[in-house]
Amino acid sequence: MPVYAICPLTVVPVRLGPTHRSEMGSQLLFGELVEVLETKGRQWTKVHCLQDDYIGWSPSPQLRDLSPEEANLFSQHFAYSLDVFHMLMGSDEALAITLGSRLPYFDGMRFALGNKDYTFSGQAVFPEDIKKGPAMVLKMARKLLNAPFLWGGRTIFGIDSSALVQLAFRIAGYDLPRLAEQQVNRGEIVDFIEKALPGDIAFFENNQGRINHAGIILPDAKIIHVHDKARIDAIDHFGIFNQQEGKYTHRLRVVKRIFSPADILPVLLPEKKETEIKQQALF
Repeated sequence: MPVYAICPLTVVPVRLGPTHRSEMGSQLLFGELVEVLETKGRQWTKVHCLQDDYIGWSPSPQLRDLSPEEANLFSQHFAYSLDVFHMLMGSDEALAITLGSRLPYFDGMRFALGNKDYTFSGQAVFPEDIKKGPAMVLKMARKLLNAPFLWGGRTIFGIDSSALVQLAFRIAGYDLPRLAEQQVNRGEIVDFIEKALPGDIAFFENNQGRINHAGIILPDAKIIHVHDKARIDAIDHFGIFNQQEGKYTHRLRVVKRIFSPADILPVLLPEKKETEIKQQALF
């Protein structure tokens, strides 16, 4: 019988190996569920993240075991926190949670996790009430502006490019994998950047041709992505142009559209202004 657990803290690391020195590949946010694959002593648990199928190792003391019945209940009845940062208030303690955290079996004001009762007075949305579409994606992505870059991070205190894309789309009702190299397999190809719409995802490649970066298209030929921090830069058919550095920082590979036609904003990206970018500025 499968064994499950929940993240009962603000954020819990998911590492590549069962040691604190191992690289952090992702994070669990409060309320997210995992399937327990194996344990190593009392300190480490190999987890399968149910929200995106990511597999890694988390500290066992930072997880709370769930029965299959609880896991099933919490996976179907929850709300997303829409606040970048908010305090849960318990009877004798407070707990900070971040954007996209899950409030299990939330009744609109309160929920319980084990023997602890919490009150949540911030903004939250139930999955069935989400107004799917690009507008929600862009709204959630913009909330993360200026979050510092952190490899494997998924919060306002540190985030990477694929996590920004994943988190914004998830809260808007679209499930995507954790890594950019996996996300690129979703959606339909947009033939030209000039035909991209706000909410489309642009993917970028390194010198070996491997997808290593992603961002969300904004109006006015802009893109929100993570480079040192979550930021907005210009994009064209070459890639992302950083005005501060005076050069292209990421080479465009492909643009994908996740939305169905019914969800898409009926506004094309405005026509781009002519820019004087010298060829030597490329990458």
